[in-house]
Amino acid sequence: MSRTLLDRMEPTWPPARLWREGSWTLRDGAGGGGRVSAATLDGPDDGATPPFVMLREGEEALDARLAAAGHAIDDVVVIYEGPVAALAGDSPAAPEWPPSNDTVEMWARSGKVGPPRLAVMERCLCPKTVIACEGGAGFVAVNGDLAVLHALEVAETHRRRGLARDLLRGAATWAATQGADRLALVVSEGNAPARALYDGAGMRTSGRYYYRKAP
Repeated sequence: MSRTLLDRMEPTWPPARLWREGSWTLRDGAGGGGRVSAATLDGPDDGATPPFVMLREGEEALDARLAAAGHAIDDVVVIYEGPVAALAGDSPAAPEWPPSNDTVEMWARSGKVGPPRLAVMERCLCPKTVIACEGGAGFVAVNGDLAVLHALEVAETHRRRGLARDLLRGAATWAATQGADRLALVVSEGNAPARALYDGAGMRTSGRYYYRKAP
């Protein structure tokens, strides 16, 4: 399930360049994050060792080979998924595209969403928007019946006010207008507050993936 879901998610957060070399799919993320920069093995293992690899479910043998080559685990990521109808609701967060100056400045202050990630949003060809309210924003794009929420961020000065839940509701409400019936997102396994939010909203985990990085 997680591999198919990841394939569906990729157009909503696309790399700057994607190409094949042998059994590998290689990506140039241009600084836009791990998923758009990681190589994936999409054929028989030919023994190549890219410097940054995404490991998905069922790739235990590849994982062992990379570990033996000195590649360390870089991050473990959980995929969440939920029905749009159950997640949607009244919210002060509203769609805006392109993102407003206030949103861009808030993201910049967070230190997580700067020009490279804004460039990912720009090159996404799916129906897309930014869901924003004072002190928070996220980017959402739709691929068929699947909406994906990325770059969800709440300013430090506005945390513990329920804004993340408002943004989640706003994203689902907008996704419904685009014909999506599922909303997915990814979060670091160790991000307990965010995971508590998604669990509490009724989303379920649909898989995990992680990266191995060369020394």
